[in-house]
Amino acid sequence: MELIRGIHNIRDKHKACVLTIGKFDGVHLGHQAVLSQVIIKARSLGLPATVMVFEPQPEELFTPEQAPARLSLLRDKYIQLKRLGVDRLLVVNFNCTFANLSAHHFVEELLVNKLNVQYLVVGDDFRFGKDRTGDFALLKQEGEQYQFDVVSTQSFKVEDDRISSTAIREALNHDDFDLAQQMLARPFSIAGKVLHGDKKGRTIGFPTANVLLKRCKAPVNGVFAVKVQIADKFYMGVANIGHRPTVNGQRSQLEVHLFGFSGNLYGKFISVALVRKIRQEMKFDSFELLHKQIQKDALEAKVILGVS
Repeated sequence: MELIRGIHNIRDKHKACVLTIGKFDGVHLGHQAVLSQVIIKARSLGLPATVMVFEPQPEELFTPEQAPARLSLLRDKYIQLKRLGVDRLLVVNFNCTFANLSAHHFVEELLVNKLNVQYLVVGDDFRFGKDRTGDFALLKQEGEQYQFDVVSTQSFKVEDDRISSTAIREALNHDDFDLAQQMLARPFSIAGKVLHGDKKGRTIGFPTANVLLKRCKAPVNGVFAVKVQIADKFYMGVANIGHRPTVNGQRSQLEVHLFGFSGNLYGKFISVALVRKIRQEMKFDSFELLHKQIQKDALEAKVILGVS
């Protein structure tokens, strides 16, 4: 799958496509149903199936403190979209300049002149352009003028509940990882590159792999039994997601201790799937009390995961 970073990197070879626009946060079953139809249509027209996303997401620019917790970062989306068979991912830098473009300019310059869209799929609640003046009705009008088809996505339901990123966040908030997995069609996981931490864990026999959470807020917080993928190998472990209040941590990060693992993980990419929540993150009065609790957490995680 081709990744196009920024409007300035769109070339003539990218003209003529079947396009869908959205956040695709989580790339859940609802998204997958829409994307499968986009891909089928693209194949029938002999055109590339193209997905447009915005980075950062609009709410993260305008109201970052109120923006919903991200289910997936750009790398996660790329991996899932590629797996589904999408041909191109266009990442538009959502900044104040772009946000101030008129709805007509968005259509004429980006959709028509740069991409020459032949078939467009968006939600019927999709809004765009300065002050969000563009809507589905306007797209239909513009499509008739510039001769491209505009169709609406439809809700995809499982057990009579609409699958949405909001519903998945709600499931995670209630520690219902089974429901989240049903809607995602895979376990909810957090992935990233292992960075150097303060190395306090190794002093008490619990070395951890540390991943900085590059998002406005994490969709989960606490201590979890986890399954970790490193390249093509899998490990069981216990993870903390949060700010580490006992050691006065400032940044939100994931710390995971792998059972039965020895080696150097610095710089490696890991994916941590949450199996079950053990407890909320809390501040302890001393590092010794934290150490004792970590021992209990590790034992509980082993029981949950069936590790001896």
